[in-house]
Amino acid sequence: MSTDQLWAFHERVAAELTQRIVSEKATLEDRLRQLQAPGQAAKPDRSRRPYPKVLPKYRNPKNPGETWSGRGKRPRWLAKRLVAGSKLNDFLIARPGRKRR
Repeated sequence: MSTDQLWAFHERVAAELTQRIVSEKATLEDRLRQLQAPGQAAKPDRSRRPYPKVLPKYRNPKNPGETWSGRGKRPRWLAKRLVAGSKLNDFLIARPGRKRR
């Protein structure tokens, strides 16, 4: 094939790909509009399950207002004290009926 023939073939391929992309995009946008239709939005029949309140398990003895439930990332005040050599059980909040480890 000559250079002119290759260039013409390239233009035909590019035009065909552009047409297919536009067609597929229109199809996808139509499907998206159907999914986002406000009148057809499915609402859940039940509400979210109630979760129990999580009480704090650990308290900072230097600042009793700082507590931690034991979930998530450890607070800075606790991490510093643990690095300094304290044990996690040293910060447990005493509750009746709860055994201290």
